[in-house]
Amino acid sequence: MSRLATGLQRLRRSSSSPWEVLWSALASCGLVLFSQLAVAMVPRLFPKLSLLAMLPIAGLVFLAAIVLGRLWRRFIGVAASAPLFVLFNILLLWGVYVFVIRRDTSSLLDMLINAECALLLWGLYRILSGDPGIVACDSSYLEEAGCKDFVEAICPSEKLPVLSRVRQCNWCKANVRGYDHHCPAFGTCIGQKNHRLFMALLTGFVVAESTYTMCSTKYITRCINSGTLRSENPVSLNLVISTMLFSILQVVWQIVFLMWHIYCICFNIKTDEWINWKKYPEFQMREQPLSDLEVKFVNPYDKGMLCNIRDFLKPK
Repeated sequence: MSRLATGLQRLRRSSSSPWEVLWSALASCGLVLFSQLAVAMVPRLFPKLSLLAMLPIAGLVFLAAIVLGRLWRRFIGVAASAPLFVLFNILLLWGVYVFVIRRDTSSLLDMLINAECALLLWGLYRILSGDPGIVACDSSYLEEAGCKDFVEAICPSEKLPVLSRVRQCNWCKANVRGYDHHCPAFGTCIGQKNHRLFMALLTGFVVAESTYTMCSTKYITRCINSGTLRSENPVSLNLVISTMLFSILQVVWQIVFLMWHIYCICFNIKTDEWINWKKYPEFQMREQPLSDLEVKFVNPYDKGMLCNIRDFLKPK
């Protein structure tokens, strides 16, 4: 099985046969088509609304389509894959651009958006097939530290300095160095070894979807100004509008998510540590000894913004 398929298997908590991977791929592809066609009905049912007014309606329709898709998935007993859902959405947007929008795009912009989509596919392959920083701990280490299990060993990292900032993912139960969070979209943990790739991918999605929105806006504007709006294929036009609305919705939450991660990098704090800091003793500062009531948050890993960014770019 290829390296990518191996990565996809690791995304799931249990191993999958090739047939299960195939059915999962078909379910993911069907969910993408169903959700995008549902959003494509918005400009068809509300043609007089502005694109800005269509945006919240498109968001609600997309969420409803995802919920219905999941219910149908449970009914037929086939589980879709979130990474494959992301993959097929990239391919759909790229396909709509190539076959519909491309003729109204300049050569420079055409090269840019094709390069962006290709880099997204390459980045998705790398993060699916890569190691986030999984740590395996021998039983002798646990005996040396006087711990019953791995979870007990990694909480107070003073017992085993080699396990500093190693956290256990609640989703896949992996022990990951520099664990930030489990990313459902990529189906893998984000840790020390793939955090920079994750940030590059997140930025790439924002840039690529913004570029696609700009190209699709130019296409729609050209159709309106040239008076060819009614002569255009309604399916193609509605698909351009729906994918543009989808891209805008994606960019909105991705920018917020990107800003959060930039903040965490600047202050050398992980998402999991920020949310669950009361689980980790190194983040707790007590006003009085043995007092659980006066516990304050303190970040022992914060070395200043410049040093934190340097440590992120070149981890030790």
